[in-house]
Amino acid sequence: MKRRDFIQKTAAGSALLMGGLSLSSFAEPEIKKLTILHTNDVHSHIDPFPVDDPKYANKGGVSRRATLIDQVRREEEHVLLLDAGDIFQGTPYFNYYGGELEMKLMSMLKYDLGTLGNHDFDNGIDGFYKQMPHATFDFVSANYDFKNTVLDGLVKPYKIFEKGGLKIGIFGLGVELNGLVDKKLYKETVYNNPIDVAQDMSRILKLDHKCDLIICLSHLGFIYDNDNQKPSDLMLGRTTKNIDAIIGGHTHTFLSKPYIQKNLDGKDVLINQVGAFGINVGRLDFTFENGRKSGSGKTIIV
Repeated sequence: MKRRDFIQKTAAGSALLMGGLSLSSFAEPEIKKLTILHTNDVHSHIDPFPVDDPKYANKGGVSRRATLIDQVRREEEHVLLLDAGDIFQGTPYFNYYGGELEMKLMSMLKYDLGTLGNHDFDNGIDGFYKQMPHATFDFVSANYDFKNTVLDGLVKPYKIFEKGGLKIGIFGLGVELNGLVDKKLYKETVYNNPIDVAQDMSRILKLDHKCDLIICLSHLGFIYDNDNQKPSDLMLGRTTKNIDAIIGGHTHTFLSKPYIQKNLDGKDVLINQVGAFGINVGRLDFTFENGRKSGSGKTIIV
């Protein structure tokens, strides 16, 4: 072989090799992890249930929840703590303190975000507004329009977190208040169709904000048989795109692990709800590796 041909062929082979196998190809793949802890429908249950309770004997309690959450935070680097609504109403603590204690304790547990349930209006929208200064975390609700209320500008449609190089977009959805809550309590709050709103929110978070993970904090309810087509978490999952997980509340549904619902693109949506009264904490774990995303979850008894 002539020297010139040899050099040309060697150079071409080297270019092919470098194009297909750069130095980074031999590096360990980058793996990012995120853990979501969540509660719903705690309903002012501060103390554990008594040992003689017929259903939830010796379960729950804020102090035990704090211990569990702290343990997970020690084990995992990137953790978010969320609540899907109905923080208020259910024990004399709410009747006496009006929600102040619940907000202060959730702040001590370092909740990152919450949404509103129908019972969070039980002291009126002004009652909820009064307790907001005791919360060091934010609230989101995308389908409640608070424009003509005291919550205007205080409750945002969504919030974006950055954890470990990931962008996590979280938006909230609430159940229709008409028929559940006296009009004089929620005043001028306008309810918008949550499915339509979710389609907009997921598009905005995915396309405009380039979020790696999109979560809906929902207080719509987990409804298996839905003949009247009432908006629910299952309907939300199958009629939208880009939502990775729906963390639900309202129906006090006890799931031992997330329900998997296919969305409009045929992709998995994790839907989870952990009952009520603070006797469980939900956990979702997401792993990101080489452009692939996977999630799993479970329910932890408190």
